[in-house]
Amino acid sequence: MFRKPTLIAATMITLLSASNAMAKMTADQVARLGADLTPIGAEKAGNKDGSIPAWDGGITQPPADYKPGMHHPDPFADDKVLFTIDKSNIDKYKEHLSPGQVAMFDTYPDTFKMNIYPTRRSAAYPQFVYDATKKYASTAELIEGGNGIKNTAIGIPFPIPKDGLEAIWNHLLRYRGLSIARFGGQAMPTESGSYNLIGFDEKLLVKYSATDATPQELKESNVLFKFKQKVTEPARLAGTALLVHETMDQILTPRQAWTYNTGQRRVRRAPNIAYDAPGTASDSLRTTDDFDMFNGSPNRYEWTLKGKQELYIPYNSYKLHSDKLKYEDILKPGHVNPEHVRYEKHRVWVVEANLKEGTRHIYKKRVFYIDEDSWQIHIADLYDNRDQMYRVAMAHGLNYYEVPTHWSTLDVYYDLNSRRYLAIGLDNEEKMYDFSQSFQDNEFTQSALRREGKR
Repeated sequence: MFRKPTLIAATMITLLSASNAMAKMTADQVARLGADLTPIGAEKAGNKDGSIPAWDGGITQPPADYKPGMHHPDPFADDKVLFTIDKSNIDKYKEHLSPGQVAMFDTYPDTFKMNIYPTRRSAAYPQFVYDATKKYASTAELIEGGNGIKNTAIGIPFPIPKDGLEAIWNHLLRYRGLSIARFGGQAMPTESGSYNLIGFDEKLLVKYSATDATPQELKESNVLFKFKQKVTEPARLAGTALLVHETMDQILTPRQAWTYNTGQRRVRRAPNIAYDAPGTASDSLRTTDDFDMFNGSPNRYEWTLKGKQELYIPYNSYKLHSDKLKYEDILKPGHVNPEHVRYEKHRVWVVEANLKEGTRHIYKKRVFYIDEDSWQIHIADLYDNRDQMYRVAMAHGLNYYEVPTHWSTLDVYYDLNSRRYLAIGLDNEEKMYDFSQSFQDNEFTQSALRREGKR
């Protein structure tokens, strides 16, 4: 439920969007970046009651005890829980909860709770990302229909978004590093809590974020990023692999995807790796476009920017990220162990996506809550075709301060009907993400996919 000021803001945004659908940022708006707004468009000031502090730059250097390859030491380990929300006192805090979060308390009244910690606005990106955001803020624009982007590179394309499409593209293009190797896996606990781990090795090459990327080069290559994923366990799935080339102009060239199947020993085009096709080995607990909270083409939805809201979201999740935990410490019946989850109050952009008439998707409506400091979606409320809450997704974010970038350490998709969930990004028992890689384009070809699958 939005408060009155938020509804007023939403009305103003709707009016501006209707009259200035093609308007770009003015010089006065651009001048606000780094002044009263952060370099990527968040409100720099804190809120009125002080529960959200001012942004002071975030964490831009690792702590003294950090060494490359470590699971990241918690810079806020001494913080104490301010209060805990549970089923008995939820009415007191509903103003700062999404409907999906409320549904979690209704579904698991005896076990689900939220420990609320002091708000730490730790999100930060490298200076070259800030510089590019300001440089291209007055030129960035969506292609016709919003199914692609042009005249921008590297930075957040729409730091002062006029509509929901611009806001969701900010999430899609937020900085996550340049060349990244990720190790870990996913699990899908049954209602009783038993699970099997599915292991992944992933490689990501982000062409859009390259320090020397230009709008012209991105237009010519028409590639935003390249992604390769290989299943490492269990044995029956090991070697299965996926390759994705995400495009800048998705009308000119839709997403390109290929899979390698160990049984067939063949690489095949995979045009169905999109929209609501079931995610890889997910027991149909997420869709393909659920990955990273939302990915891919936005063209099946009408997007509305509803305004901003103060919300309790998973944040600075270093405790959940720790290599001192085992997977069995985290994965519990119904939901992840709430003792290891940190929530904080942050301002979020609220973006509502409603399915277009004549298109299909298992989600009729999606509401995304996007952190203003990073453009990371932290909560997604997902509704079925009966307009009932179907799933709730939560991204447990932290600052990978050696980069720096704000990204999730664990994404969790709760299916309220089956009372099961999917946890993606389990890495507590694995080696840490490596942001220092220098992958080349030839590692993201069909031949490379075939080699990857055979290893």
